[in-house]
Formats: sequence, structure tokens, C-alpha cells
Amino acid sequence: MFSYENIKKMNTKELKGNWNEQKGKLKQKFATLTDDDLMFAEGKREEMLGKLQIKLGKTEEEMKKILDEL
Repeated sequence: MFSYENIKKMNTKELKGNWNEQKGKLKQKFATLTDDDLMFAEGKREEMLGKLQIKLGKTEEEMKKILDEL
């Protein structure tokens, strides 16, 4: 299952595969997101999630819900 908590637990290879699939869904749901916003860099999970929260104006809980619903 793809969820906010699982993002934090996945190894880099697992996350990259899943993330490529899920970022398309996020871009459909939030037209303001760009590829740069959704770029996953190894060791930068928390930073990327934080940037998404800021860009979308969402709390951590709201982001968890959004990602859990994908």
C-alpha cells in the first residue's frame, strides 16, 4: 500500500518505482504541481514532503490523507 508513512519506510528503489506511478496521480489532482516539486532525491524524503505541504498549503495530516487516498 502506498501511504505517507510507507514513503518514510521504503528503501530508495521501492520508493522511486512507486513514486513514479503516484506522482502522475498527484499532478492530475493538483495542477499546480510540477515535476520539480515531485522530484525524489535519495535522502530527501522529508524535505520533498515538506515542500509539497507548503506548495499545496496543506498540513502534515492533510498530506497524509491525500497520499493515503491515491
